[in-house]
Amino acid sequence: MKVVFLEDVSGVAQGGDIKEVKNGFARNYLIPKNLAVPATHNALQRVARIAKESESTRLTTLTDMRALAEALNKVQVNVEMRAGTSGRLYGSVTNAIIAEQLSELVGQEIDRRTIMLAEPLRELGIFEIGLRIHPEVDAGVKVVVYDIGSDPDTVVAEAAARAEAEAASEDDDDEDEEPTAEVAAAETTAESEEEAVAEVEEPVVELEEETVAEAEEESATETEDSDEQ
Repeated sequence: MKVVFLEDVSGVAQGGDIKEVKNGFARNYLIPKNLAVPATHNALQRVARIAKESESTRLTTLTDMRALAEALNKVQVNVEMRAGTSGRLYGSVTNAIIAEQLSELVGQEIDRRTIMLAEPLRELGIFEIGLRIHPEVDAGVKVVVYDIGSDPDTVVAEAAARAEAEAASEDDDDEDEEPTAEVAAAETTAESEEEAVAEVEEPVVELEEETVAEAEEESATETEDSDEQ
């Protein structure tokens, strides 16, 4: 069946498009939901206006989604869970749980399918979770999974303190390694100087040996001459 799309249908068509679709898809989904109408003469006359309205709606939606992304990027989702001594949860934190809490925090329904969680969270901790709220807009939220009776803000503060301590320790290690590098450079310079001295001394030794040999030969010649006389 050929239809005129009245609105954007993700992965299928945009408002104002004219496309051939399966009868069942048109009759059972598109037409009942007022997403498309049969491509009659009257519908075809409205295509230009529908396309313009859809473009306007599309831009408005994109603007709204970008604003929502900015709000989500500032959100911290706190999920209280029972856990064992190892930090393993008795249960798991799913994208549905995160979506429900996000919806309450931002005052707008968040579809669980927009949350890019490969598998449920099964341990205590702080997690950065991505969201695809629009084909052109991504967002991210911080999810803090904390044990019953503890405080999520304290968990975050302690994690930040540990991260700072680790960073400081790495800086100290780098400073300790710097003198070693200087010593290595000095040793390399000394070795180069020794090699240069050795290269200069070798010809001198060879020259001395040649001089001694020549002197011995001259002495032997003089001795032979004296004997003959």
